[in-house]
Amino acid sequence: MSAVQPLVRELPQRLALLGTGTVGSAFVHRYQALQSRGVALPRFSWLANSRTAFRCGSQPAQELAHANRAARVVPSLQPWAEAEGLQRGDVLVDATASDEVANWHEQWLARGVHVVTANKLGQGTHWARAQAIAESVQEGGARYGDSATVGAGLPLLSSLRALVAGGDHIHRVEGVLSGSLAWLFHHYDGQRPFSAWVGEALSAGYTEPDPRVDLSGEDVRRKLLILARASGIALRSEQVQVSSLVPDALAGLPLEQALAQLALLDAPIQAYWHQAQREGGCLRFIGGVDREGARVGLRVVPHDHPLAGGAQTDNRVAIHSDRYSVQPLLIQGPGAGAEVTAAALLDDVLSITRT
Repeated sequence: MSAVQPLVRELPQRLALLGTGTVGSAFVHRYQALQSRGVALPRFSWLANSRTAFRCGSQPAQELAHANRAARVVPSLQPWAEAEGLQRGDVLVDATASDEVANWHEQWLARGVHVVTANKLGQGTHWARAQAIAESVQEGGARYGDSATVGAGLPLLSSLRALVAGGDHIHRVEGVLSGSLAWLFHHYDGQRPFSAWVGEALSAGYTEPDPRVDLSGEDVRRKLLILARASGIALRSEQVQVSSLVPDALAGLPLEQALAQLALLDAPIQAYWHQAQREGGCLRFIGGVDREGARVGLRVVPHDHPLAGGAQTDNRVAIHSDRYSVQPLLIQGPGAGAEVTAAALLDDVLSITRT
């Protein structure tokens, strides 16, 4: 007897994907896996990167491969801007890290196009842009799925918004928000050079291709802005104090030279580690915000501190509020990786298309 094949149903909306890198590729593969199980999904209409765009048939993985082989020539008009027009009710998935694409979120939403994003530059930079996105959601009637922007789909933003909607007052949010930096400081023991651990994290794909992006704290700043704004704290980018781990001598070098001189990190980090030992604590790279301000940087925390735990690339976030005044609400889990980020994107797509 032959196996019963699942009935594949298609929802009326069309789906467009921007970004065909590691997260975009994982998104396509997960989409097809869910489709093979009969999950009702919007029709994959097209996908694009900064070089080209392809209309998709029943096998978007083929178009994905074509897009990733496209010549690296930037067209005069980005293909995602000139591809077949998005219509009200369509779903646009932004798996890029592009500021230019993030600048379009407001326009798509105002036209009634749902936006699902892993791109932190929409709500994690300028206050005016974040406000414009919020206003476009209200005016256009579309939804903005952003759970993949912080914590790779951990229930951080949804929890904060639910607390605020329920009348709770958020006093402080603080957390280990970088999976790569979490991994580094869980492993660094003061014996092996910190630069060796950075090289290992780079080889494992935990850091950006330029690890200075992680070490500078800029990624954590963006995530902290998103969390603050979800908490009802009108935080602006310039109000976040960031203490970078990248020495000035390393910051201005071309990438290849910087990678060859990562040993410039070693002495400062070892000094921090010795300080932690003297104080009986551990090192964690933490972003925190309250009504007084926001800070991002390396801290010595006691071993029993809510943010001292976790493992590997875990994000760990503590929410202090009226409801959680004695003991914070603690949310922890894998906060990095293409697979969990792609899953978060598809969860948001399904949440939108099923309502």
